Amino acid sequence: MHQVVSDIPKSMALINGRPFIEYLLNYLRGQGIKKFIFSVGYKKETIETHLGNQFKNIPVEYAVEEEPLGTGGGIKNAFKIVEGESAFVLNGDSMFRLGLTALSHLHTDANADITLALRFLEDTERYGSVKISDDKRITGFSEKGSASGPGYINGGIYLINKSYLFTPRFPNKFSIEKDCFEKYCQESKFFGFPSKGYFLDIGIPEDFYRAQYEFRPFED
Repeated sequence: MHQVVSDIPKSMALINGRPFIEYLLNYLRGQGIKKFIFSVGYKKETIETHLGNQFKNIPVEYAVEEEPLGTGGGIKNAFKIVEGESAFVLNGDSMFRLGLTALSHLHTDANADITLALRFLEDTERYGSVKISDDKRITGFSEKGSASGPGYINGGIYLINKSYLFTPRFPNKFSIEKDCFEKYCQESKFFGFPSKGYFLDIGIPEDFYRAQYEFRPFED
């Protein structure tokens, strides 16, 4: 990715002259999201200066990592300013267009601790795969490169219950993938929401270039 974007957060990479994060927030705005919280650390000023305290009249807040906390620790730190019982968590460098309301309904109906958006791919080797049962409960994860062929991948969108994160099992620094998803999927209530929605990861150079052709500019 360093061949494509030089020393800026990947979410600020330009797609047709606009930072990728604007396309992502515009999608979330269309899904009815009413508040954005950014987990920021290195080069945080780049995002803070660009967005300020709102995006198209939707409030924006920042949860600052004074030191690297890992993917899980960064999420937990951001959840300190989450007001509700749960919140959506998204990667800042991928686009997965699906119905967040439908995902939320599954989460509630299943009484889940965490619900992950899953994308079906013909070859999962690049991302690793997620195994689910017939009732959509997550039963296991395979690491990147450990398996290939068709299956579901982690789409980088999660609905997480705040109370689940703030338990003794999770320290202030941890990996959401290794120390949460993989470690506790057998004993916790993790569910998967399969979707065939549009998926693109700009952290992969070929997908970054593909976005230049597939993302349509939007009006403010």
